[in-house]
Amino acid sequence: MCGRFSMAEDFTVLEKLFDLEPIDFPLKPRYNIAPTQDVPVVLWDNGRRLKLFRWGLIPSWAKDPAIGNKMINARAETIDQKPSFKNLLNKKRCLILADGFYEWEKRGRKKIPYRIILKDKRPFAFAGLYDLWRSPEGRNVYSCTIITTMANALVARVHERMPVILKDDIISLWLDSTISDFNLLKSFLVPYPEVEMDMYEVTPLVNSPQNDSPLCFEPLVKLF
Repeated sequence: MCGRFSMAEDFTVLEKLFDLEPIDFPLKPRYNIAPTQDVPVVLWDNGRRLKLFRWGLIPSWAKDPAIGNKMINARAETIDQKPSFKNLLNKKRCLILADGFYEWEKRGRKKIPYRIILKDKRPFAFAGLYDLWRSPEGRNVYSCTIITTMANALVARVHERMPVILKDDIISLWLDSTISDFNLLKSFLVPYPEVEMDMYEVTPLVNSPQNDSPLCFEPLVKLF
């Protein structure tokens, strides 16, 4: 699964790297993003536009928004079979921007946190889905989920699954709402090559979502 990630890069870098329309709102650096918080999402709307959506998908038909707390991830293997995700895969695909994510290795009774990044340290895009839920009071809530797949050889040393990171040449296809071939779309949802990734142990500060500072990036011992 993917239960915590970071996005601390400057917005000007994001605009250039992902060919975004100008970002017209403050984008605060985040070092330890947790479920139910706002995350940077990119949609196609006459251009690639960055917005902030709630992490934890609330389907449009939901009666209780608390369902989103259990829908932070969607499994790539069954994404076209689950009613909550099938229709979204067809028309409501998005990017969720990150510059790293965290995973925990179980060592006896302890859980050891690791930060996982690209070797060149640049930001990247998770494959995501989104939906719009309207509260009984008429408030619009946009929310999203991160698609996960089997871990590559690097991440598998600490966890069996990882978020889908889209290759640069796939991003435009993923955002193209005219593409509705589920077999084609699912072919994009594969583990990112481990040779292009890096992983290192970080401070236990990251264990608490209340800690959101550059200290969360501090390496302890690099094992891989």
